[in-house]
Amino acid sequence: METQLFTDRHAERLIGVLNCFDRITMQGTLRHLCYADGMTSYLYAHHIRIFDYPKFAEPYREKLRVTAEEHAAANGLTIEFIRKNNFRKEKRIKEIIQERGAHPGIVHIFSAMEPCASYRPWHDKATGKTSLRYADGKCLHYYYYFIDKDLGLCYLRVPTWCPFRLQFYCNGHSILAKQLDRAKIGYTMVENAFISIDNMEKANTLADSFSVEKLHHRLEEYVLLFCPVAAELGEGYHWSLWQTEYSTDLLFRKSSDLQMIYPHMVETLIHSVKPENIATFLGQKIHGNYKGEMGNNFNVRTLGTRIKHSMGPVSIKLYDKAGSVLRIETTVNDVTFFREYRDVNCRNGETETKWAAMKKSIYGLPRLRELLFAANHRYLEFLSHIETPHIGVKELRAVTTSKSVHDHCFKGFNPLAEDDSTLFRVLSRGEFTITGITAALLRAQLTTKSPNQISRLIKRLRVHGIIKKISSCYKYHLTKYGRKIVTIALRLREEFVIPELARS
Repeated sequence: METQLFTDRHAERLIGVLNCFDRITMQGTLRHLCYADGMTSYLYAHHIRIFDYPKFAEPYREKLRVTAEEHAAANGLTIEFIRKNNFRKEKRIKEIIQERGAHPGIVHIFSAMEPCASYRPWHDKATGKTSLRYADGKCLHYYYYFIDKDLGLCYLRVPTWCPFRLQFYCNGHSILAKQLDRAKIGYTMVENAFISIDNMEKANTLADSFSVEKLHHRLEEYVLLFCPVAAELGEGYHWSLWQTEYSTDLLFRKSSDLQMIYPHMVETLIHSVKPENIATFLGQKIHGNYKGEMGNNFNVRTLGTRIKHSMGPVSIKLYDKAGSVLRIETTVNDVTFFREYRDVNCRNGETETKWAAMKKSIYGLPRLRELLFAANHRYLEFLSHIETPHIGVKELRAVTTSKSVHDHCFKGFNPLAEDDSTLFRVLSRGEFTITGITAALLRAQLTTKSPNQISRLIKRLRVHGIIKKISSCYKYHLTKYGRKIVTIALRLREEFVIPELARS
């Protein structure tokens, strides 16, 4: 029995579904100067004493200060120095845009004293060598907020001290808005969420056509404009992904349609999402030696409520926006969390194609989009099993009825019985979704069962349509119907029956 996807079940209530990058934050580093040994080599190559490093870096700091003042004067701006830690730059920028309009150009320039990467001269008496060592520093940073004709609102954070590690931000929804404008497709946007789009199919096509090459070219232009010292140093910037968000937005026609189902959905997710489920959403498997943090977090915000499931540097969130948009969003703070099949340069100089940690390069965005889209879709499938409990209860009743096959009777499942609820908890384990279910794995989890009892149990699960055999091997996997039954059965027992009995 197939489970109807959440979006299909509510098709009449939806304008459509939009998949799009949201926040994209990158770091730009001077490839040969971003580490101490590289900067040391640069100074030696240019015949600069190591202990003259501060003297060497000072003119570049002055150059960046003058550059910022020139841009401010040319645009009729005053550089705003930030003194408070809780100052919200985004709020200030929003106020300025409301006054100036959303035409391309520099919107505002902030400055702030913030931590930065730095180096300090060091003489090793044991070896007699003088070099630079990494050191934490603090320097003046400039935040250039600007509106690009293709990228929308962006900012570039420029430190005034060598090695000038940059930070760039743009938003996929702003980029899509510019694309829709050029295609003359009507839309309504609130903050960074579309609440209506005249052509959803075309909008998704445009969002998928995100050009990394064009983005990289535009970044180089802004480096020359706001950080001209890189050209003077004869170095180019390498751009790596720092924080990336990818969202799946369900656009409801009416706010009341979303609010009718959203509160119950969030309450259910708080109790039903387990660590193994989170791993499955993200295409991972929990190993016995996994030491990262995992868990759920629920927040009541000014704009609505949000539930967040985390696994190490990656999280997947569900929240409502603008009253009528249900957003599933996967955020990754370290893309090496994911693995990809790629060429790897070995220490012996050879190249080997194998599974390895994903590269942080900006050119990994297309592959990252595929992984984050898949995570959002798996989460959407999970929602499909738990959103409408009255349908689930009806199907649960069907699975409790005994069935006969070739004169053999196979009794139904009772979620209130300890044996059956234990079995359902075992079947819901995330690793079974990836590796499949075998008799040996079930015996390892259900230690009180004999091999014959396990075989009978597998047959009973197959008769009721909860598991299905994988061809050409003795492995089974949960059917979509089976996943739905297991989820609702556990909910019925753990969230309703047991709590109610405890109160009486």
